[in-house]
Amino acid sequence: GRVRATVKVSRTGSAAAATRRTGSGRGRIPSAAGRRPGRGAEKSRPDLDSENRERSCSPDQGGERQNRERSGTDNGRPVPVPAAPAAMTDSVRSGPQREISYFHKGCNPYAQTGRSKLQTHRVSLNQQIIKAMRLRAGAENLLQATDNTRVREIVLLELSFVNSNLQLLREELETVNGSVQVYQGEQDSLCFPLIPLGLKETKEVDFLLPFKDFIQEHYSESPALYEEQILDLMDLRQATRTPSRSVAGVELLTSYYRQLTPLESRFFPGGRHPHLFFTWYDSLTGLPVCQPHLSLEKASVLFNMAALYTQNGARTDRRSPAGLRTAAIAFRSAAGLLWELRETYTHVPSFDLSPAVQGVLLHLLLAQARECSFEEMVLAGTANRVSSLLRLAQEAAQLSDTYTGVELSSGQAAVQSHVPPAWRHTVQVKLQHYRALAHYLVSIALIDHRLGPLDDAEDQEEVLTGLYDQMPNQLHPLTLLRSGEHRLRLGKAHLRSAIMAHEEALRVQGLCPSLKKMQIFQNILRGSHRRSLAKFTELEQEDDFDMMEAPHIIGKSSQQIEILKPDLSSDKVVDLFQKLGPLAVFCARQRWTAPRKIQLQPAQGGRGFGLRDEAVVRVTAVEPSSSAAVSQPSLYGKETRPSARHTYTDHRAHHSCLHHLLCQLVPHRQTIVCKKPQ
Repeated sequence: GRVRATVKVSRTGSAAAATRRTGSGRGRIPSAAGRRPGRGAEKSRPDLDSENRERSCSPDQGGERQNRERSGTDNGRPVPVPAAPAAMTDSVRSGPQREISYFHKGCNPYAQTGRSKLQTHRVSLNQQIIKAMRLRAGAENLLQATDNTRVREIVLLELSFVNSNLQLLREELETVNGSVQVYQGEQDSLCFPLIPLGLKETKEVDFLLPFKDFIQEHYSESPALYEEQILDLMDLRQATRTPSRSVAGVELLTSYYRQLTPLESRFFPGGRHPHLFFTWYDSLTGLPVCQPHLSLEKASVLFNMAALYTQNGARTDRRSPAGLRTAAIAFRSAAGLLWELRETYTHVPSFDLSPAVQGVLLHLLLAQARECSFEEMVLAGTANRVSSLLRLAQEAAQLSDTYTGVELSSGQAAVQSHVPPAWRHTVQVKLQHYRALAHYLVSIALIDHRLGPLDDAEDQEEVLTGLYDQMPNQLHPLTLLRSGEHRLRLGKAHLRSAIMAHEEALRVQGLCPSLKKMQIFQNILRGSHRRSLAKFTELEQEDDFDMMEAPHIIGKSSQQIEILKPDLSSDKVVDLFQKLGPLAVFCARQRWTAPRKIQLQPAQGGRGFGLRDEAVVRVTAVEPSSSAAVSQPSLYGKETRPSARHTYTDHRAHHSCLHHLLCQLVPHRQTIVCKKPQ
């Protein structure tokens, strides 16, 4: 107990330190003025590292913090409001506006579904893992710092308990990640469950003070004019933490991702902000990653978009061809998002965003898209002909080979220990099942059919030639097709291989506790095994000792399963901060001095300068003897670029706008820019 008291981080001390820093900020006095009702007093800029340590996204602690933020003030004392659900989206609005803007389309913070409860449990596990890792780090530091034998024994005992607890938490997180049944549709009673991806969790980010400071210092604008836009951005980001499992949820995440591109140009010089930190939790390990780079935010949102696509695909009703096509498109779209993530964000320090893990997930999603396409072919029906059955067997063999590739990629040393065991066992069960199905279809084609005079012998010969790498016993395809004895012998060999593959699938399914609880696996695997075994029993004879080994079936598919690249262009989104001016001119990489006014005295003969362009108006051709040159000598010999807040439509309006006053900015590159002509 004494060691625990020494090792644990004191939240009270961190809060007190943050309070002292707030009081000694940049001379600001915390005030509730200028904020929306119900938001509480405005905080000065604290130390972001301490603030991120104090924040919590667990349902218990996060709800308490959200209540404090939504509380008002009464003589400097916070007035609490009723507690909200743990998974709710914290909105910065209240009063009459709250009913209009509290819920974004595609956001479902009050959902009490199995998926939301599972996600809440994942949040709680993340917090417990962080706590255990802090205890372990503190105990290790104490172990290195002390020479007392008694203390070292106590610390070593405490370390063993912490490591054991940490291992149990990670195993529980793997179980949560491997829970696939809760994501399946209610009608999928005859289909294998599909593996979805879990959403990454994040902490709340307060853009208000950092963005207001940046607007005042960098753009020399009044921060109060943009407070509404900043709070809208915070509302949008908060809504993305609880997206609904639908197309609207994907559109919500897409709209936020598209906002990040102009946001990066406006407020993140060099892709980072010195006073903003984004914290995201690894979906596989539960470890947090905290960085000031916006690339972490973008990559994590892309991952959540892909995860939401997989969850939508898993819940689709696969009893109809339309539902199967929808599921296949969802998994292909998710693969396209992960491909974009892997190609664009290559150095994100999160394990689930690493290229190795993304490669495994890409193989898995494309394999499940192919599985949906194969189920669509089976659902449509197959003609009871030799060539049709052999082609369907090649489709099943191709699906088995695809899952074999998933198994090989997930068995790499870099990712093997972090892939959920339920995922690995599901992949192994499916590859064995579809391999057995391919052997069974070949056996049916060979045993139950004969080459008749009206059959297309050339078509059957062509399909049979492409079925094997090498024909068994060096037989010619036509000889095999015409000989009933050879067909029966080869068909029984394929049946034995099918039975062995079914038994291996049942064995692997019995090794995984998660799959043992899913009755659907038992029904499909045992039913397929009984079917193959019954067919083999019909053909078995007492004196049959032929143990011919079935040749390998070459997988071949008539359908091309490719990724669907997403449309993430930011041209389709309205810039929240467009009042700052054109993005090409007024961005974070352009540095400006403080604005100063230019007084122009009207005189006969015009103003003495010309204008051109539309959105960014340039003042050119200043006459030396004109009123403009007399009123402001600094215009001599330099190009002046007034930047308009709106598009001018009448050339005569240009002269009237600049009749009296120009607000001039001088960038560090010594080019005069005039903002807001009056």
